[in-house]
Amino acid sequence: MCEDLTRRGFLKGSGVAILSLPFFQSVAFARKEWKTKHVVMVAFAGGVRSRETIETPANVPNLMRIGQAGVVCPNVGVMNNGHFGATMSIFTGNREYLGIRENERSENPTVFEYARKGRSLPANAVWLSTAGGAQQRNLVYSLNKEYGEPYGANLIDADGLFNAEFRRVLESYGQPSLPGQAEEDAMAKLRSAMTPPPPGAAGINDPETLARLQRYLLEEISGKTTQITGPGSGDARALSVAVSVLRLFRPTLMGVVLQNADIAHTSYNGYVEVIRRADEQLGRLWDSIQADPELRDSTTVMILPEFGRDRNLNQRNGLDHGDSSPELLKVSMVAAGPDFKKGKTVSGGVQSIDVCPTACELLGVQAEFANGKVMREVFAR
Repeated sequence: MCEDLTRRGFLKGSGVAILSLPFFQSVAFARKEWKTKHVVMVAFAGGVRSRETIETPANVPNLMRIGQAGVVCPNVGVMNNGHFGATMSIFTGNREYLGIRENERSENPTVFEYARKGRSLPANAVWLSTAGGAQQRNLVYSLNKEYGEPYGANLIDADGLFNAEFRRVLESYGQPSLPGQAEEDAMAKLRSAMTPPPPGAAGINDPETLARLQRYLLEEISGKTTQITGPGSGDARALSVAVSVLRLFRPTLMGVVLQNADIAHTSYNGYVEVIRRADEQLGRLWDSIQADPELRDSTTVMILPEFGRDRNLNQRNGLDHGDSSPELLKVSMVAAGPDFKKGKTVSGGVQSIDVCPTACELLGVQAEFANGKVMREVFAR
């Protein structure tokens, strides 16, 4: 019985003498050496329609600026399978049927696991910044036995670390101070004497990384992140954290999950304000990448919602997400990077589940359990 001519079968097999031209081209394409060395994936989650983003450019000048440097995909197909499941789908490349109140990990590996295992990346090379608490922590790694926790991303829950309640606790004990040079030197000597993590402890940060993270957290706690309040503050904090992590660690893969747009159920105006505020932070994220010589010409950014919202306002002058309209099931993705087309609109039918395989392609790993496809139509060739 002959093995199917899948990519995996081709790579493993040695007795295939003749290949069709399209198949040969797809394999050659997969072997391309991409210019992308860093990927930033932003799930603009919470339910965001195109009507309030690319169809109203005044709301999102920074998003449009990123699109002008890359591509805008206005017809990205999504599923209305709950915020959690739809967001998970972006990061696993599969349609995840996880309800809005479910709190469990997927059986499918995430993009973070593919990147870490496929590239043998340390923990400090892969990060996820969220503002959504317990549910979004499940995006870090899956239940898949071939992947799982040893290959998970570093997680910073910005809403948990930098919320107002945490700030009040800090104030009751006194603001933390940063260590002086003498203390830093003493800590460095102590860390150098520590036994490093054993081989195979892939999910563990090394002592030096932990020290840098500790200092970063103290800087953030002592600085402006705790002072971000008001509509969309959770999303703004998650993006602010992402900017700091990019500056400090220059990770291979950075994920960000937003969610505050779900205020739309009760306030349309509040929803628009959240979008505008997130756009400001997305601009800061983009500018920080462009200002960094190491990241500027080697970083791909992909930004898209998990799904949209209903066509019409509800009785509370808000927007729900349950009418199965095009506004709900078609969203817009903005993506830019060294391997992408420049200033183009790509109208072809892509899916949100294609983002994970595309990120994996750029990083030189295979999303072997994903059902999505690589979005070749967005690339420059």
